[in-house]
Amino acid sequence: MIKLLEMRNICKSFPGVQALDGVDFDVQPGEVHILLGENGAGKSTLIKILSGAYSPDSGQIYYKGQEVHFDNPGDSQRAGISVIYQEPNLIPSMSIAQNIHLGNEPSLNKTNPFQVIDEQRLIESTLDLFDRLNLALDPYARVSELSLAEQQMVAIARALHLSADLMIMDEPTSVFTQYEVAQFFSLIRSLRSHGIGILYVTHRLEEAVQIGDRTTILRDGHKIATLPINETTQADLIRLIVGRYIDGTFDRTPVAPGAEILRLERVCSSNGIRNISLSLRAGEILGITGLVGAGGTSILRAIFGADPVSEGKIYLDGYPVRIASPQDAIAHGIGLLTEDRQEQGLVLEMKGQDNMTLASLDGIGTGPFIDHQAEEHIVHHYARRLRINFDDLLRKTLFLSGGTQQKLILSRWLASQCRVLLLDEPTRGIDMGARLELYRLLNELSRRGLGLIIVSSNLPEILSLSDRVAVIRNGQIVSILPREEANPATILAVASGGSPL
Repeated sequence: MIKLLEMRNICKSFPGVQALDGVDFDVQPGEVHILLGENGAGKSTLIKILSGAYSPDSGQIYYKGQEVHFDNPGDSQRAGISVIYQEPNLIPSMSIAQNIHLGNEPSLNKTNPFQVIDEQRLIESTLDLFDRLNLALDPYARVSELSLAEQQMVAIARALHLSADLMIMDEPTSVFTQYEVAQFFSLIRSLRSHGIGILYVTHRLEEAVQIGDRTTILRDGHKIATLPINETTQADLIRLIVGRYIDGTFDRTPVAPGAEILRLERVCSSNGIRNISLSLRAGEILGITGLVGAGGTSILRAIFGADPVSEGKIYLDGYPVRIASPQDAIAHGIGLLTEDRQEQGLVLEMKGQDNMTLASLDGIGTGPFIDHQAEEHIVHHYARRLRINFDDLLRKTLFLSGGTQQKLILSRWLASQCRVLLLDEPTRGIDMGARLELYRLLNELSRRGLGLIIVSSNLPEILSLSDRVAVIRNGQIVSILPREEANPATILAVASGGSPL
């Protein structure tokens, strides 16, 4: 059988970094091939070479038995390769059908320079795709009305419409609920039955075992192994990924909570949250979870002053405060680690060390002048504490791994001496080793008396970290469960509108 894709001896380097070094890789028709590796292992570089965004320094790529050269993403797409990213590249204001056919709309008269779209064929073609994929979506619905999981499915339908034979999926389920993951996997199995090859990139090993046929592990730009999924275990996969055995479990060390430091009373905001009441004590980790889009992010943004509070009150140390902006929140000792660290949390063109001190500049200078010696002291202190490579501090943040970028944001808030730390999907897109390191750091911060609120759609994460779990639905907190009463069945039942089990 001719391989759908074969990459031979692929090399790619950037200034000071050998991203890929002699990597061999292949995908068979109708195969789900899992690509694993830590942040910085070379996965993103390999994907960008296949998508035409990068050209390899050396090596050959064969697609459907023929050697190919992709000079740009258009070349790759025309060959039949489609990339589906964590955030689907769709136009929110357009309908599902319009997004699927964008740039390739059926026309009533193709000879007319002013072509008129054939709306009937547009809808019929969309419904035909939905039948093939067993999707129950309204082709007229605006993309802005869809959940992230539904948007991913629309992106797959668009790829199928463009006759993609190889789909590359980069962390596609990073913020899905368990129910949405099950729907998504059903869709992948349908694609596989139609002979479509899938290159699936994930940090979630349970997904690799559940959906994959084979896996290739990259480490430091080298291929470590390619092997059938059913011939290995998660423990073996972790050893191959990081080069040693690590315990993939985490148990939170109980901390006796201190005095209440934050309280919300019937807080409403223009971003859709209603009557939010919660409290947080020093040393406590409060988890917030629910279905994707239920409002967890909106709660954190309201606390941080990123979205205005229209009703209700916020208290710090028992006193009412007005937080009208992120600057107000920072002044009150509140920090926010955003869900999208690259777009909202970091200045990517800045060096790592400059990102670390952004929230504490007022304390290390006079007027417009920065005390660089004081700044260097802060940078080195938190680099040692969070185990950040000193060489990374001198590089542009854009080129750092996801785990290191996350540490930079954490160190920024620690340097600002915050007392309340808000974390939105803190482990999204970071590997197992970095994830466990982050869990241990959060545990240490709670022991030091920080109050932490974590929003996550990853139930095992919420259950292992939280002292209490707030379940949110349609912008409202519908239940707050103590640690001993929180379990997946109860949380999912409450989040979806049922009663606790």
